Amino acid sequence: QVQLVESGGGLVQTGGSLGLACQASGNIFIIYKWTWYRQAPGKGRELVAFITKTGVTSYADSAKGRFTISGDNAKNMVSLQMNSLKPDDTAVYYCEAEIRLSGEQTDANYWGQGTQVTVSS
Repeated sequence: QVQLVESGGGLVQTGGSLGLACQASGNIFIIYKWTWYRQAPGKGRELVAFITKTGVTSYADSAKGRFTISGDNAKNMVSLQMNSLKPDDTAVYYCEAEIRLSGEQTDANYWGQGTQVTVSS
């Protein structure tokens, strides 16, 4: 099976920076796409950014210019560098990966457990 483990959340002041990471392990053949989502209290899950295996990236408007997503195909991991953080960025951040397992013919999506990011004003 596959496990996604996130790290790097925490408490930071407005204007500060945090880096999140997500490591995938298991019987992985290839990871096609990584996506970071977040969910603030009382709100729905929101896409923050994604990166494909070939390095194509996309960001939510709220993340553009402040967040940077990067992937390491060899290490099966993704990072999210968050700068100029605001209280509105407070949420649980989740990584998701679209993965083809070794010996399989189809892809599946896997999720991390989530990591809390809190930005104080």
